[in-house]
Amino acid sequence: MVVDDHPMWRDGLARDLGEAGYEVVATAGGGAQALRLAAAARPEVVVLDLRLPDLGGVEVIRGLLGFDPDIRILILSASGEYQDVLDAVKAGATGYLLKSAGAEEFRSALARTALGEPVFTPGLAGLVLGEYRRLAAQPPSREPQAPQLTQRETEILRLVASGLSYKQIAQRLTVSHRTVQNHVQNTLSKLHLHNRVELARYAIAQGLDTQDSHTPILGAQAEGAGA
Repeated sequence: MVVDDHPMWRDGLARDLGEAGYEVVATAGGGAQALRLAAAARPEVVVLDLRLPDLGGVEVIRGLLGFDPDIRILILSASGEYQDVLDAVKAGATGYLLKSAGAEEFRSALARTALGEPVFTPGLAGLVLGEYRRLAAQPPSREPQAPQLTQRETEILRLVASGLSYKQIAQRLTVSHRTVQNHVQNTLSKLHLHNRVELARYAIAQGLDTQDSHTPILGAQAEGAGA
């Protein structure tokens, strides 16, 4: 399938492909039409212009691969911009060729694309390879760990969510008012909150005002008897 918003270019390319022995199952002048026709025609290879009047080329690539991940996509574009090339490849394009390429270069690129080989206009291959080397050299990002509250901090957090004052919490747990304050300050620090209002909102959002007071949360850790 050939997708290009310039009729003369699109029709001429389709004709040349037919003469070269390819079966052109559809042509489209826009992204939405391309997705609609591809769903019915089921092309094995799509020659896609990156700049379309309705949908962006990246969106079309993702749409095509969404219903058939085996489709091979060769971008044929006038743009050799760094970001355009990388965005297309990251979206799943098999290759990227500039429209300035000669007929023989295009036919070779198309044949290799059909086999699933990555194909790029000379100069663009180094750009893509360099970017992926840069990404590979970066240390893997680490997901922030969930805050680990102790059993006593969890218990106090539930009582805060139920609306009790620090004094009432101290009486309930048979500890000093100062002990409750210390636990609350530790909890605020762990959760990156600033005051009791934010703490109560957090606890309620976690459903702690409705949970049983003996059910641990957030990977709660056991505490010693001096808690």
